[in-house]
Amino acid sequence: MSTTFDRGAAPASGKTDSGRRGSPAVRWWVLVVLGTAQLMVTLDATVVNIALPAAQHDLGFSDGSRQWVITGYALAFGSLLLLGGRLGDLFGRRTTFVTGLIGFAGASVLGGAANSFSILVTARVAQGLFAALLAPAALSLLSVTFTDPAERPKAFGIFSALAGAGGAIGLLLGGMLTEWASWRWVMYVNVVFAAVALVGAVLLLAKPAVTERPKLDIPGTVVVSAALFAIVYGFAHVESTSWTDPVALGSVITGVVLLAVFVWLESRVAHPLLPLRLVLDRTRGGSFLAVFVIGMGMFSIFLFLTYYLEASIGYSPIKTGLAFLPMVGGIVAASTTAPALLLPRVGPKIVVSAGFLVAASGMALLTQLKLDSTYAAHIMPGMILLGLGLGGVMTTAFQGATAGIHHEDSGVASALINTGQQIGGSISTALLTTVASSAATDYLTSHKPSALAAAQAGVEGYTATLAWGAGFFVAGAVLSALLIPNAPLAQSEGEPVIAH
Repeated sequence: MSTTFDRGAAPASGKTDSGRRGSPAVRWWVLVVLGTAQLMVTLDATVVNIALPAAQHDLGFSDGSRQWVITGYALAFGSLLLLGGRLGDLFGRRTTFVTGLIGFAGASVLGGAANSFSILVTARVAQGLFAALLAPAALSLLSVTFTDPAERPKAFGIFSALAGAGGAIGLLLGGMLTEWASWRWVMYVNVVFAAVALVGAVLLLAKPAVTERPKLDIPGTVVVSAALFAIVYGFAHVESTSWTDPVALGSVITGVVLLAVFVWLESRVAHPLLPLRLVLDRTRGGSFLAVFVIGMGMFSIFLFLTYYLEASIGYSPIKTGLAFLPMVGGIVAASTTAPALLLPRVGPKIVVSAGFLVAASGMALLTQLKLDSTYAAHIMPGMILLGLGLGGVMTTAFQGATAGIHHEDSGVASALINTGQQIGGSISTALLTTVASSAATDYLTSHKPSALAAAQAGVEGYTATLAWGAGFFVAGAVLSALLIPNAPLAQSEGEPVIAH
């Protein structure tokens, strides 16, 4: 085995392992803090969706404007993630983590108290901005805190379970808060999560001792932020227009061109925002791609299966959220057991590829849904398989994407994970919205107009998107098998992050 490490790899000695600083019990309390913050950010991607109709009725904005409550968050979050991750590397992950918590809580209060559409959208943009600081800081803190080979898989498993289950929990929580309290509480509830995480961060995380501040790659930051903004905006615009719309098409093309310029810049600057060595490593590159595929597939699950449950078979928001709990259970079970039971025995290539195939089989079962499908027989089995497959993929991909990372690069590597999920979700939402619309239109044109035909057309649209989601997961299995080497994951370098 080679003992040569590049700057992106961990030192062989492991002397900087933060696991040697502070007791194991304290490290697990740090995981509670980081997991709470991650859950808050993840569930916020879906918790607002359930409350949108109530917010629209209360504030009086149009159907055409409604998407900006979602898109505003996605634009700020997606375009600023890499910058947020690098700021954590430059100025201290504790600082960016705490700043993100305080800012996210403040933005949530503003949104909950909004008395106009413009204030609500402003609050959502601010949430996205601070989430771009918070999400990569949380994952990078996890990476540099848990470097012990015995603890790291368990910690990543729990963290991945929260990341995967957060969307489903957001649907349930959004339904409960909207039905039992007010739509405003889907915003206010973030203050509770943020307060718990903030107290833990202040007590448990050591203050950074920054002796020198490396230079920030200003050209790369501007170019990649503009590129990601254009891509997310373009795909969001497709949802309300078409793939041939000049604004949507121009935005996507501009974003892709700017990404190419960004790669060119990063290969030439002395202090790159995203060192290319992080993605050129096969394990990390394959893991980033796996996370991207997860983002594409997860959005088809949450979005279109929610439509089916509510619009086609008449579930209430709360019942819809409860319907996702078997998938949550599957994610938690696989995320917390796969690292210990499977990863050491069969390796990351097998775990990720097999996980994608299990998730694809669950999605394939759901493509058979009808108007008269029952939950226990037709919905729950697919949900369970989805959870088991995605849980195994996520925990392994998160570890692989941060494997062998020098602590100075852990923030931007963590940001790249979140960016992959966000961009994958933006692309799939636009693509699958078109797929659903086309499938529904095709059904209606070949059947006599009636209420039953209209209802069945909706089901045809939803199941078509689920079939595409299954295809995404199969593609993820193939790509993972080709790219990810079946070798033990490299240890990451730690640093002192636990207060004494």
